[in-house]
Amino acid sequence: MTEIYLNNKFTGTVEDGKVFTEDFKDQRRKGLISERVNIFYNPLVNEVYVNSSAGRAQRPLIIVKEGKSLLTERHLKQLEDGEISWSDLVRQGVIEYLDAGEEENSLVGYEEAELTENHTHMEITKGSICGFATSLVPFGHYNQSSRLIIGSKNQKQSLGFYAANYFLRMDMDVSLLHYPQTPIVKTKIYDVSDYQNFPAGQNVVVAVMSYDGYNMEDGVILNKASIERGLARSTYYRPTQTQELRYSGGLMDELGIPDKDVKGYRTEKDYKFLEGDGIIYPEAEVREGNVIVGKTSPPRFLSSLDEYNLSAATRRESSIVLKHGESGVVDFVLLSENEEGNKLIQVRLREQRVPEVGDKFTSRHGQKGVVGILVPQADLPFSSSGIIPDLIFTPHGIPSRMTVSHLIELIGGKVGALTGRSIDATLFEGDKEVDLREELLNLGFRNDGTEVFYDGRTGKQMLAKIYVGNMYYLKLRHMVANKIHSRARGPIQLLTRQPTEGKAKEGGLRLGEMEKDTFVAHGASLLLKERFDSDRTVVPVCENCGLIGYDDKYKNRRVCLMCGDDVEINYIELSYAFKLLLDEFRCFGFYPKLELENKY
Repeated sequence: MTEIYLNNKFTGTVEDGKVFTEDFKDQRRKGLISERVNIFYNPLVNEVYVNSSAGRAQRPLIIVKEGKSLLTERHLKQLEDGEISWSDLVRQGVIEYLDAGEEENSLVGYEEAELTENHTHMEITKGSICGFATSLVPFGHYNQSSRLIIGSKNQKQSLGFYAANYFLRMDMDVSLLHYPQTPIVKTKIYDVSDYQNFPAGQNVVVAVMSYDGYNMEDGVILNKASIERGLARSTYYRPTQTQELRYSGGLMDELGIPDKDVKGYRTEKDYKFLEGDGIIYPEAEVREGNVIVGKTSPPRFLSSLDEYNLSAATRRESSIVLKHGESGVVDFVLLSENEEGNKLIQVRLREQRVPEVGDKFTSRHGQKGVVGILVPQADLPFSSSGIIPDLIFTPHGIPSRMTVSHLIELIGGKVGALTGRSIDATLFEGDKEVDLREELLNLGFRNDGTEVFYDGRTGKQMLAKIYVGNMYYLKLRHMVANKIHSRARGPIQLLTRQPTEGKAKEGGLRLGEMEKDTFVAHGASLLLKERFDSDRTVVPVCENCGLIGYDDKYKNRRVCLMCGDDVEINYIELSYAFKLLLDEFRCFGFYPKLELENKY
């Protein structure tokens, strides 16, 4: 007998599991059982698993019977004419959804020509083995698998025209590309997904060559004139918000320019952009330290006397101020209410971002890199027909990564630009490389994509021919303006007296274990003395008991808590974090005795 499991629970037995499974599938294809239910027969343990649980990934496949697909030319004609729909094909038992379990009992073919008697299903399209973002990568079948995945991930981070109503939205941390274009080389998924309404890149002329080493390690070189004409220019939007909160006892926040007697009052210069209601006006150019919304709050802790005399309690300053490193232009001010009925003020800042050294760019093939230098147009190499590249890509990024599709897109883009048409680069189905090369030859260019180039600085012809073509390049959201950070001195943490962490808190840059090793390897180990004294402190230590004492400033003496002040106490230099550790040992009841030795 074969055991039957429904959603992993034993429900009963049948005589023949294989026959039961076939009957089940037939009834599902006739519409007697929901198409969302799947069945899997495991002959090794003679068990049948029926699954209808939510959250399973299912994929549609065309049913094959006796080596022939059930999807006929008649069906396709009816689909084109709009007589039937996708759901009709599912209802008629032409297409069915399989989950991971039922797929174990199936043999899926890619195309009709390869179907045999053993095949049970056929792919709707060969490219359906890839997801949505991966299917957007042109000529993906010429690519290494890991780069294909990276290429799909990179597209999700690219800047573009993300929403038509961006002007009315208060989205966190978004960028808008100024002049987005639709790609010359694209897959069928672009048209299916209406990608032209949300473009996220630009077509640029790319030359594959080295240029004074500025594009080593995946760096890219940009044409300065192209940037001045608007290439990869974007606007960065950052919203801030505040609300008038209500507190117990009828107290609440107040919007407005704070009075000078308010606790924590800033300088008049910081409040200079505020209008009478305490809110900044649009198009004000602000920098770090400037107040965006002026606000005062009641005192945090009311003492017993102040509770009876609220008017005497001084209010505290709680304005919204631009943090360290922030700047921009006030783009939009919105006044509304939140769920509790409190006044809500939202201010959106904008900042124009022109590509600079350190900004990240990528093609759709996972060939990402940062800008190494911006070169004046006059110094860049040019082709015999006068074409100057917008971007120079390093040839060393190709052999190890095996992204042949990157090179084929350059030829495809070149053909598309010269003929004025889109190139189909759909996975397994697009234009053939041989046809593109032949077309390029007929257009008067070399069929291998190379051209004679001249050095812009010397005017001499380059010895090697340069591979050049058009390519869709993306600007990614990782911009150096958001990440650049440095510090000399600044705020420290209260407990450990070490520098704060993170760019927002104006924190220090950590020198870790591995960085320490590099200094030692360079023979600069004395530098560590300077690098590791961020929490240097001098403490008095008792020579007798070895515990840390204290300075009595009133009587001008050094005191040991155990031995009093009639013993020898000396100052030593140590890390405050170590002093904290000794204090914690004492809390546990351990005796951390410091035995001092003379330096000399």
